[in-house]
Amino acid sequence: MTKTITFNELRKIKDSLPSGSMHRIADELGVSVETVRNFFGGQNFKDGKSVGLHIEPGPDGGIVMLDDTTVLEKALDILKEQA
Repeated sequence: MTKTITFNELRKIKDSLPSGSMHRIADELGVSVETVRNFFGGQNFKDGKSVGLHIEPGPDGGIVMLDDTTVLEKALDILKEQA
C-alpha cells in the first residue's frame, strides 16, 4: 500500500515513539535497526536497507511517498499502546 505524508509528520511520529521502539519494530519485522531508521529519514545504507521512501522537496520538509507502510503501521500501533 502506498501512502503520502509530509516529512515533518513522519519525523513527528518517530520523535513521539518511546525509547527502544526502533529495536522493537526491527525485531518484529525481522529487519535491521538501521533499516527502520532509514524509513524515518536516516541515510545508513551500509548497515541498513532502502525502504521505498521517496522525498519530494516542498513545505513541511517535503512530501514523502512510502511504497510500503509496514514500518509506519508498527510505529502507529506502538503510539496507540502508549495512549
